[in-house]
Amino acid sequence: MQQEDPRVQAIANRIRQLRIDAGYTSHENFAWDNDLSRVQYWRIETGANITMKTLLKILDIHGLTLSEFFNGL
Repeated sequence: MQQEDPRVQAIANRIRQLRIDAGYTSHENFAWDNDLSRVQYWRIETGANITMKTLLKILDIHGLTLSEFFNGL
């Protein structure tokens, strides 16, 4: 079994925290309100692979640049 890369989990945790900071307790409500697939968004928050387009869409929703998102990771 392949060991998970801690950097992937750090990105997933950051995305989850952005949702929580935006006032959403449910990933489903966040996904629904922002026209994202609920299942895909849940997978992203659990550390599944993410495309660059999806990451950029999430950052746009939160009004963040790549630099701001990755600062401190």
